[in-house]
Amino acid sequence: MSRLGRSLVVWAGVALATASAAADGAPKTSEVRVQNIEVRLSQAGPVVLLRVGNKAIPVFVDALVAESIQGALIGQKPPRPLSHDLMHTILQALDAKVSQVVITQKDGIFYGTLTVIAGKTARVFDSRSSDAIALAIRFKAPILLSPKLVDELGVELPGSGAKEL
Repeated sequence: MSRLGRSLVVWAGVALATASAAADGAPKTSEVRVQNIEVRLSQAGPVVLLRVGNKAIPVFVDALVAESIQGALIGQKPPRPLSHDLMHTILQALDAKVSQVVITQKDGIFYGTLTVIAGKTARVFDSRSSDAIALAIRFKAPILLSPKLVDELGVELPGSGAKEL
């Protein structure tokens, strides 16, 4: 790998700390795939809703990340690349891609795990859940949740006309 390529990988590691190497990018059979993603405003601030069936996991994010996720969902290109756009471009330039994201929760905090495939090598990186979601959307990678997480934290949402949680 060239010196520039190594530098970019090191820079990417600052944003996404390496957790462990994965054997492959295949999802675990016990996880369910997020079917729809929405960004909404709530009284507590921007929230990303990860929908599975008739339930959604609310992930509260800051306004800048909400804007980045919403822009990716609707295919909007910002005048200058946001951090998630930059990471997407860097990974593509290195012939790498996010193959899946797994969102977990521990002690009231959501975590993201990104599986990145470069060539025949898959690596798993720890991430903020919001950053993992933003990158998954850009790579059209599946976002996975445990059924237990959906059962315990999933909320049933009112009809599609509702604007606020």
